Amino acid sequence: MATTATTAEQLAEARAAYHRLMIGEAALVYVDQNGERIEYTRASAPRLAAYIADLERQVAGQSRPATITFQTSKGT
Repeated sequence: MATTATTAEQLAEARAAYHRLMIGEAALVYVDQNGERIEYTRASAPRLAAYIADLERQVAGQSRPATITFQTSKGT
């Protein structure tokens, strides 16, 4: 019987995967909590870093921001 990893365990696995990726190991395959298979390469490191940040927020008990606001201005 398979067990579901806790968010903290997933965070540890994702951090380890990021480390391996950054030190030049081959592309990594990670299965997230939904069972989705994701392959990370060095080019997709920012996506993996965003996933780690999301897990860190979950572990800290914070929710994902619902709205992102951008402000732009034209040079005058």
